[in-house]
Amino acid sequence: MSSIVKEAHPWLESLVVYDPGKPIEETARELGLDPSEIIKLASNENPLGPSPKAVEAMKVAAEGVHIYPDGGGYKLRTAIAEKFGMDRDNVVISNGSNEIIELVGHGFLSPGDNVIAAQHAFVVYKLMATLFGAETIEVPDPGFTHDLEAMAAAITPRTRMIFIANPNNPTGTLVGQEEIDRFMEKVPDHVMVIFDEAYYEFVEDAPDTIKYIREGRNVVIMRTFSKIQGLAGLRIGFGLTTPEIARVLQKCRQPFNTNSIAQAGAIAGLADDEHQQATRDLNDEGRAYLQQAFADLGLEFVPSYANFILVKVGDGDAVFSGMLKQGVIIRAMRSYKLPEWVRISVGTMPQNERCIATLREVLAQL
Repeated sequence: MSSIVKEAHPWLESLVVYDPGKPIEETARELGLDPSEIIKLASNENPLGPSPKAVEAMKVAAEGVHIYPDGGGYKLRTAIAEKFGMDRDNVVISNGSNEIIELVGHGFLSPGDNVIAAQHAFVVYKLMATLFGAETIEVPDPGFTHDLEAMAAAITPRTRMIFIANPNNPTGTLVGQEEIDRFMEKVPDHVMVIFDEAYYEFVEDAPDTIKYIREGRNVVIMRTFSKIQGLAGLRIGFGLTTPEIARVLQKCRQPFNTNSIAQAGAIAGLADDEHQQATRDLNDEGRAYLQQAFADLGLEFVPSYANFILVKVGDGDAVFSGMLKQGVIIRAMRSYKLPEWVRISVGTMPQNERCIATLREVLAQL
């Protein structure tokens, strides 16, 4: 081992690299399958694809890629602020909403600090905390739902951040307005609350967390264009927060962290209410179908508010492998300490039907 490697931060030794959903192209190469015959229900992507308006805007933007993008994202930040009734100074645009997690780490985490997250929440919270030498306190989540009372009780003088994913990935569960309000009353001034709302557009009458920003609380809201707008490949997201926190985060990001094509697509996608509503309608139908199918198969599942469902299949790795061989990509949950479970994204109805038929066959074989 080279001497420089020995000088790497010791807290990185146990860090496990994030394992994304298996790509279609990789599956086709490995199994000798036709890519067009493979369906991917692993990464909570939009089965309708991107907004047609976003596609047209990106084509126009492509003509100008010899020019650096607007590093400050003036037009996109303005559009986001207008959409949510805020000021441009409340908005930080990011390379996917994941980058917001990294930016708050750069700005506010030091070795020896701790962050709090639910036991079965997005694994990147812990990964990012570890990168900055911080400890993650994982609070049990009965019924796979955030226990906000227990999370508040877990706060220590060393706590700097609490992550609340709502709806939560990978469980699809939701905490309501009253629970959040009671929780926020207990959060001391030295703690920042980060609400990860990547899936909030799928929720009818979603809780209002923006009000805490208007009150000047230490709150950051993470949102993304990857899900309902169908722009996952662009890696574009944003954070909403107070102007004071936003100024810190702006100092922590790369000068051109979002490209010009992504910014153009995001502006158009944000305004395409028709595409978002079509996605919601498709998701509502597909989610109901899948949950009824799981019930008919006698499988335990977690009722979801998002565009995916967590379902208990006995041996998650075996079911993942069996379905993969038939060209249906789902997500095994061992990395979330749920080896008996898989997560299945909602697709188009033909995709959902093929998924259930394949699942039924694989379970019979096992």
